[in-house]
Amino acid sequence: MSEVQSPVPAESRLDRFSNKILSLRGANYIVGALGLCALIAATTVTLSINEQLIVALVCVLVFFIVGRGKSRRTQIFLEVLSALVSLRYLTWRLTETLDFDTWIQGGLGVTLLIAELYALYMLFLSYFQTIQPLHRTPLPLPDNVDDWPTVDIFIPTYDEQLSIVRLTVLGALGIDWPPDKVNVYILDDGVRPEFEQFARECGSLYIGRVDSSHAKAGNLNHAIKQTSGDYILILDCDHIPTRAFLQIAMGWMVADRKIALMQTPHHFYSPDPFQRNLAVGYRTPPEGNLFYGVIQDGNDFWDATFFCGSCAILRREAIESIGGFAVETVTEDAHTALRMQRRGWSTAYLRIPVASGLATERLTTHIGQRMRWARGMIQIFRVDNPMLGSGLKLGQRLCYLSAMTSFFFAIPRVIFLASPLAFLFAGQNIIAASPLAVLAYAIPHMFHSIATAAKVNKGWRYSFWSEVYETTMALFLVRVTIITMMFPSKGKFNVTEKGGVLEEEEFDLGATYPNIIFAVIMALGLLIGLFELIFHFSQLDGIAMRAYALNCIWAAISLIILLAAIAVGRETKQVRYSHRIDAHIPVTVYEAPVAGQPNTYHNATPGMTQDVSMGGVAVHMPWPDIGSGPVKTRIHAVLDGEEIDIPATMLRCKNGKAVFTWDNNDLDTERDIVRFVFGRADAWLQWNNYEDDRPLRSLWSLLLSIKALFRKKGKMMANSRPTKKPRALPVERREPTTIQSGQTQEGKISRAAS
Repeated sequence: MSEVQSPVPAESRLDRFSNKILSLRGANYIVGALGLCALIAATTVTLSINEQLIVALVCVLVFFIVGRGKSRRTQIFLEVLSALVSLRYLTWRLTETLDFDTWIQGGLGVTLLIAELYALYMLFLSYFQTIQPLHRTPLPLPDNVDDWPTVDIFIPTYDEQLSIVRLTVLGALGIDWPPDKVNVYILDDGVRPEFEQFARECGSLYIGRVDSSHAKAGNLNHAIKQTSGDYILILDCDHIPTRAFLQIAMGWMVADRKIALMQTPHHFYSPDPFQRNLAVGYRTPPEGNLFYGVIQDGNDFWDATFFCGSCAILRREAIESIGGFAVETVTEDAHTALRMQRRGWSTAYLRIPVASGLATERLTTHIGQRMRWARGMIQIFRVDNPMLGSGLKLGQRLCYLSAMTSFFFAIPRVIFLASPLAFLFAGQNIIAASPLAVLAYAIPHMFHSIATAAKVNKGWRYSFWSEVYETTMALFLVRVTIITMMFPSKGKFNVTEKGGVLEEEEFDLGATYPNIIFAVIMALGLLIGLFELIFHFSQLDGIAMRAYALNCIWAAISLIILLAAIAVGRETKQVRYSHRIDAHIPVTVYEAPVAGQPNTYHNATPGMTQDVSMGGVAVHMPWPDIGSGPVKTRIHAVLDGEEIDIPATMLRCKNGKAVFTWDNNDLDTERDIVRFVFGRADAWLQWNNYEDDRPLRSLWSLLLSIKALFRKKGKMMANSRPTKKPRALPVERREPTTIQSGQTQEGKISRAAS
């Protein structure tokens, strides 16, 4: 008989993991240095245009042959190939395309070149960051629960509605952790009596603060002084945790005393403005998925995971060692992580969503949030530059540098969009190149950049959508970028508004007017170019005709991107306070008590949920059609091995699909509903259930999104994300059964621990 092997202890797994990471980092540094030398050598080889065309064609063929592979080595090879093609493009731009016939033309040409240098710099940094994503998996906690640490759960709030905060508090109170080792705190910068009253009712603790100095960072620092847990779990007031949060994420911090931070993804159960307002928004991954799906996992390899302000566990000892959360900038989260790492602490990332929150509802709010992020990261760049000072390794410096300088994108983005106008309005050709040279150098560079990013990003970010995201915000961020670089102390923390509704469809002119003006100017330039090509065709020489053609194509591409960015401002109605969440949960529905038997339920009917919300649930189940008239029921489910029982009212049933509203009449029932909707351990595991990126399909979806500008008022776009719905069960009834309240045919129903 074979011997059963015992599980590998967490300490042994940690040692193996650490040794592997150290060896891989060293190997990557060596290979990277050798590869850089080879790339520089390859880019300096002088070729004729025809020879360069052959090289470009060969590189494209190699991409299609090698790109069929799925391994990490394949990705690295494609990144190196992309870097080679891009460096050859850069050499060509520097040596053959700048024209200084006039100061204006030379100045415009150099401006565009600087923007391109920034784009290439960010491209190469992204390749460095994602060279070896860590894909960290959970480590087990000690078998003896007495050895588990104590945890303080902080939920900071300032002016948010209690209806939003209470869901997070109830979710946090339901986290599966020894009750004597966890405390949930509402940190109230608003000092509101109703919040303190709710804390007493639900069993959480309350810490109020009057002065609100240093905003969220000050609120957290105030709470640290009044608490004593070994670890601190921070949740934004709309981020509702699953019950398994701590058991999934805490193992690494217990096993490795050097880890100061365990960050998990920010996942949102409601759509952001791009998803809600664009025609194919729901078929496109949310904007934040690239960061939490690819970049943070890559940062983890270099021990450079950033603190993102929520859904993260921090070691109290590490926070106290740096004097508390950073207050010098408006992005206290990333700055705090940087300060801890300068002191020798490590950080970690677990790519498993164990909480979910509300995305920004309005485009104006979304832009305001990004303006704060940009201001804060540029402030850190100025006052605590990661390339300067001591305490950081090279990989950490480069990852932080990439994060901070990525928020300089606004100025290059505007330059890229506006460049064709220099020729169309003023006749200044800022790239002195023939179409053949563009075909030999520029087109291969763009092809490899886009195609390689599609391989790296897979289903986390689709091609061309970064251009839309950046263009939507660019003209607002230009001013923020310049002022913050000049005056880093300017600006204050602003709270992102969540949980609002929009009663009527409207066009958000305040969030789109810069791009509308820009688009009008771009369209005018395009019309001028087309007019010259059509009506003055015979008067143009070959060079002028090609210049008009190339700049018209460029202007058309810029106009498409601008129109898509404007379409995001066509706000659709949002009248639901409770967002529907796709969830397929097996349930059993019991009919209401009969007269004279208040504790008796009849007809146990199996079903499968289609979607859930704090307002109710839709269930596929075998039940006769009911056109009207409520039916009192109870819905029973087994979640993470525990049974839960919630009273509900069936509003209607048709074609095997029943719609229920919860009978949410007391705090215990509300706890159970939060547990059912948000608290399941596997609630968000399908957060990236999107197909892998295919650039041509992504481009087509981008074009389709512009339709949002022209839809009729009140008409919703067909933008629902395609999902597999559970097959409706046959519409037939079982023989009537009689069940006592609190029991099933298998045994007693026990309420989930609160």
